[in-house]
Amino acid sequence: MQAPGLPPRPGAVVSGGGTSLPRTDNRATVKVRLVTWNINSIRLRIDNVRRLVTEWAPDVLCLQETKTPDEFFPREAFEALGYRHMLVHGMKGYNGVAILSRAPFQSSGIRAWCKRADCRHAVAELPGGIELHNIYVPAGGDLPDPDANPKFAHKLQFLDEVTAWFAAERQDGRPMVAVGDLNIAPLETDVWSHKQLLTVVSHTPVEVERLSRLQRAGGFVDAVRHFVPPEERLYTWWSYRARDWSASNRGRRLDHVWVTPSLVGALDETRVYRDSRSWNKASDHVPVMVAIGS
Repeated sequence: MQAPGLPPRPGAVVSGGGTSLPRTDNRATVKVRLVTWNINSIRLRIDNVRRLVTEWAPDVLCLQETKTPDEFFPREAFEALGYRHMLVHGMKGYNGVAILSRAPFQSSGIRAWCKRADCRHAVAELPGGIELHNIYVPAGGDLPDPDANPKFAHKLQFLDEVTAWFAAERQDGRPMVAVGDLNIAPLETDVWSHKQLLTVVSHTPVEVERLSRLQRAGGFVDAVRHFVPPEERLYTWWSYRARDWSASNRGRRLDHVWVTPSLVGALDETRVYRDSRSWNKASDHVPVMVAIGS
């Protein structure tokens, strides 16, 4: 489906309060601090959102796995936090994405893939003409075999369809940002053990290759790795199964922020809030922030 209102048209790293590094390129045409977070149930973890907003004050907040129908989304809580502009696309108990903004959207809409209405892709045009895509890629189950595992087949089909759409519909040079839980850790340093996870869903070669295709189709640059060297380990997700997630540190970088080349020079900093994994009722994912402009 075509996203309503979106017709085609002709640094720093901080983890739990660490230090930051300034960018070297001072070009910036917009100023926005954007956070993406798989919240794993917005109604269960609204207090954690309040804490994040108090500490980081993002202009735009993109959530995945909101797990609630639109009519039960806690709109009043977000209005009280200053986010009066909302694009909410959810369902009962599963999936769901939301874009919350302090400034009005110029346009907004949703997209559906794989002939499903499973609430995984929201699109909004921010001030300055930046088109923001909030995407929740299917997890893919446990077995990396599309013939034996329908969930994995769905994941690959989802990635293929989104990739084909970006390749066909978004080659006009517009500034774009794509964020979300993409459920793939592409680099060897995005997982705690490249060797052991090569056959584990989220780091298999077929998934990494599909994610690379999607990135190329949109012409995207990895905004977080723009600041954090590929040689440096970086995670955004730690399993609930770990008795002590921090001590074992068996993480994966599943949550991403990508920007198109015209925005690279305006990237100002990035933060991964590792310490939030220890909060009360924590999500298994942590927030990732990218600031554009200064």
